[in-house]
Amino acid sequence: MELRHLRHFIALAEERSFTRAAARELIVQSGLSSSVRALEKEVGALLFIRGTRPVRLTAEGEALLPAARHTLDAAAAAHQAVQEVHGVLSGRLRIGALQTIGHTLPFTTWLAEFSRAHPGVDIAVRQLPALRMLAMVTAGELDCALVTVVPDHTEGLDIVPLVAEPLVVACAPDHPLASAEVLTLDRLDGEQFVETHPEWAIRVLTDSAFRDAGLTRRIVCEVNEWTMVLDLVAAGVGIALVPQGLDFSLHPRPTGSLRLVPLAGVRLERRVDLVLPKGHAASPAARRFLDHVRRAGAPA
Repeated sequence: MELRHLRHFIALAEERSFTRAAARELIVQSGLSSSVRALEKEVGALLFIRGTRPVRLTAEGEALLPAARHTLDAAAAAHQAVQEVHGVLSGRLRIGALQTIGHTLPFTTWLAEFSRAHPGVDIAVRQLPALRMLAMVTAGELDCALVTVVPDHTEGLDIVPLVAEPLVVACAPDHPLASAEVLTLDRLDGEQFVETHPEWAIRVLTDSAFRDAGLTRRIVCEVNEWTMVLDLVAAGVGIALVPQGLDFSLHPRPTGSLRLVPLAGVRLERRVDLVLPKGHAASPAARRFLDHVRRAGAPA
């Protein structure tokens, strides 16, 4: 059983698309298909239900997936054990990151420095909603993630705080709330909101804050990208709670098209933490990346 066949199988199981899985593995789609068929022939069972979108695992495929992940992890650990004798780090760093991580932390600088220090490590970055990334770190699908931690989703994970920033109210300049110097949460009761999807940490924080305060809001639009949130707010569709550290200059809209108003009377902030599996469950690359971030002196 070839490791590359297992790697291609895992990619297809996670991406649920031959096109995306082939792009992820940097091979042509026909090569991925051949690799998966070879594995199916070896194990004597179909692993995927073809002809459906998205591609789905068969019962045999579901059974193989955790064992395949364990096998690749064990192979990587064996290779790294030998390399560490010579002080060399190799393999792959699969890291998750928030869409807006570059506005808050020097993420690309960290990656560039880490890559120069460890040229034998291939880096794969995934930008996904917070809840999905936390689940992927727990499942071993990501080595670590820079993410906003959501309570009740951290079992088995080490949490390393990096930075915290308050949430502020974003609204159009002609919105009735735009003239306020500061706003309390109860002033937002009943307002129309533009929101991210429920898997996003900001959404979880906002939902929790309104629920705890006994307040309601009308979610008139849900989107999965920050630029769209800000564009809809600027257009007057609704208001939003956004991280204060978001670099609004990077988003192409006229100056003055958004008004940001601080919140008072409630501590509502987005923390960004580095999360990785506890102890020896963390990959050597993840542990070394954590060491690098600590040496770089992440803002507190």
